[in-house]
Amino acid sequence: MNPPVALTIAGSDSGGGAGIQADLKTFAALGVFGTSAITALTAQNTVGVRGVHAVPAEFVLAQAEAVLEDLPVAATKTGMLATAGIVHAVAKLAAAGRLPSLVVDPVMVASSGDRLLEPAAERLYVAELLPHATVVTPNLVEAEVLVKGSIGTLAEQREAAVALGALGPSVVVVKGGHAVSDAAGEAVDVVWDGSTIHELRAPRVDTPNNHGTGCTFASAIAAGLAKGLAVTEAVTAAKTYVQRAVTAGARWSLGAGHGPLDHFA
Repeated sequence: MNPPVALTIAGSDSGGGAGIQADLKTFAALGVFGTSAITALTAQNTVGVRGVHAVPAEFVLAQAEAVLEDLPVAATKTGMLATAGIVHAVAKLAAAGRLPSLVVDPVMVASSGDRLLEPAAERLYVAELLPHATVVTPNLVEAEVLVKGSIGTLAEQREAAVALGALGPSVVVVKGGHAVSDAAGEAVDVVWDGSTIHELRAPRVDTPNNHGTGCTFASAIAAGLAKGLAVTEAVTAAKTYVQRAVTAGARWSLGAGHGPLDHFA
């Protein structure tokens, strides 16, 4: 019996904690066959990003087309798209119905604070890509960019989720990896499904090893969708998986900065 297949369209992390590397580890851990289209090469480690070399949009498209023409992709996840040209190319695939069960992780800033997206590409997320997303998973910083407002409380996190839902995605998850003022002890993800707000809560793990958490979460959702889970089930299962990976990785001491998760905990 063949495993379900998922496609990640994202950047490569030379340090192995985030990006394509985290995505493929997550797919493997959850029993999904992972395929990829690499959007950018990064020179980075746990401390920071030293350089980014974007792949031409035409070649990103060629990678995706090669996979889609040969393998039965059941779900797709996008991560770091790097340039406006890549966002546009991926959005065209999505608009043509080529990217099933699309999970958009709007990667803009690394956990080290380094910017990973051209400013010109930000508006294309809103105008061209989010309308075709099944799920969009911004963290608080990314949600602030997308809704053009500050988020400092749970109420503002909920408002941002609803506002992003109006842009077209079926489900919005505004992640709570960054603490808001009234939920300092918990990681609270706010989920808007188009009609109802849900909150997924977990104790905050006191660890610097959180590099790749967002990539892992979005990939875990895509893995769940590839296996046939309903969207809300896939989101809930992804939250559980990430909590386990963060908790297990907290015992590690890899690198001098934000260390990785234990994807195979």
